[in-house]
Amino acid sequence: MTDPLDFLIIDDDDVFASILCRSLKRRGYSVAVANSEAEAIALANQGLPSHIVLDLKLGDTSGLHLIPTLLSRSPGCKIVVLTGYSSIPTTVEAIKLGAINYLCKPVSVDDIVEAFGQTRGNPDLALPATPPSVDRLEWEHINKVLADNQGNISATARALGMHRRTLQRKLQKKPVNS
Repeated sequence: MTDPLDFLIIDDDDVFASILCRSLKRRGYSVAVANSEAEAIALANQGLPSHIVLDLKLGDTSGLHLIPTLLSRSPGCKIVVLTGYSSIPTTVEAIKLGAINYLCKPVSVDDIVEAFGQTRGNPDLALPATPPSVDRLEWEHINKVLADNQGNISATARALGMHRRTLQRKLQKKPVNS
């Protein structure tokens, strides 16, 4: 077994992962990067990371599946989920599965490091002034059904009554803000 890692970055975006890795190393942390589930599990077994930055969307699969596995291999580690595909259902599931925080990309290294220190909720968080838009509600619903189908695009498209390609196009768009 090797020395414990400060950070394990699990992200299939090589450019993002390498930039985040360099930024954390400049701050004095020991860091490893995994670009797939198999690499992540192997590195978690070797280095016992204390902090894991986990991308929600790893290729065609959901990073949510990795949370219980990673926590069983490194029980004391803290996991922060990052995503460009944020939704309320995936946020709730990530927290239920054991992640301590959930951040939407783009995000700074400072935000990521700070997220590991925020282990309690903020009861003074401001409530939105307006309800979510219909486009945002559609995005949330699609992501909930996708999570219910364990990231399976074909099963999700059938459940939503839409063509698979239409669903893929909708998922490739950036989330609607409000």
